[in-house]
Amino acid sequence: MRPVDLAREHGLSTQAIRNYEEAGILPAAARTASGYRSYTPAHAHALRAFLALAPGHGHQTATAIMRAVNRGAVDEALRVIDESHGLLLDDRRVLQAVDAALRDLVPLPQERGETFIGPLSRRLGLRPATLRKWEQAGIIRPRRDPRTGYRVYSATDVRDARLAHQLRRGGYLLEQIAPLIAQVRSAGGVGPLESALHDWQARLSSRGRAMLSGAAALDAYLHAREG
Repeated sequence: MRPVDLAREHGLSTQAIRNYEEAGILPAAARTASGYRSYTPAHAHALRAFLALAPGHGHQTATAIMRAVNRGAVDEALRVIDESHGLLLDDRRVLQAVDAALRDLVPLPQERGETFIGPLSRRLGLRPATLRKWEQAGIIRPRRDPRTGYRVYSATDVRDARLAHQLRRGGYLLEQIAPLIAQVRSAGGVGPLESALHDWQARLSSRGRAMLSGAAALDAYLHAREG
């Protein structure tokens, strides 16, 4: 087969096919007497496998998988796949923790204005050192007054500190709380995050399904190589 024959099936350019070969995604092609690349059905299987792996694992990981397979290191490719599945599992655990935290939270009042570390620590019944520790963990991000250097906590910072305080009382560790607070910030608050959880769950499910499709295509490629 010519590069155009591989490219046409997937709506790719012939240059993309050559780039995939140079990247190790496709095995090296034989050359005709005139120097043109000549591909086989195994190359077609390799291309299908990569394009099926990429949506679930990402371009970089899919490339690493294909490179390992093409140099005969199948066990290494399987290890990369296992690690990628582990990352998906970690994401699912974070999602579950966020969902559980939202169900357990008491309503948070709307915060207004700015405050300093002393008043905030007294309001929450915490030591200032605790708030500084939370800042180091990325849970709260107060700005610094350019004249005095004092920490200034915005209404959002106060909300995040109150949420973190509730989560700590619920038994969550700082390393668990930090990604939860990051999700609250990106969603624009606790309320919008509830609807965002459905989209997050859908993305994880889509990624999991894509991994299944990628596994099937990779298995077909491995059989083609063995044949």
